[in-house]
Amino acid sequence: MDGNLKTLRNLAIVLLLATAVDFLPGGSRAADTVGTVIGVVFMAGLGWAAVWLYRQHRVGVYGLGDQRRGLLYGALGLGVLTVAGKPRMWETGFGELLWFVVIGLVAYTLLALYRYSRSY
Repeated sequence: MDGNLKTLRNLAIVLLLATAVDFLPGGSRAADTVGTVIGVVFMAGLGWAAVWLYRQHRVGVYGLGDQRRGLLYGALGLGVLTVAGKPRMWETGFGELLWFVVIGLVAYTLLALYRYSRSY
């Protein structure tokens, strides 16, 4: 029964916060600000994870050679740009098709590089 009371308490807190955001003046701006801060913290965490992964696998990355390392960096950069541009690309049918083609090429390149790195 204790778990049910915790769930009801948490639900009441969420409903109270939602009511405050909806009805208090400036609540929407405050919610947007909190959402933006959470997004920035999340992106900083992703950046930290990328740096950590690079440091853990630096020898393997340099073992790919210059051309394949360039392919890796290019595929990752193109993937980031394509994901960032998704809302604008999906405004037209051709843009949506192009988005899927580019993401497919990025995935294929990363898979080919992974297979190359595991071959002897």
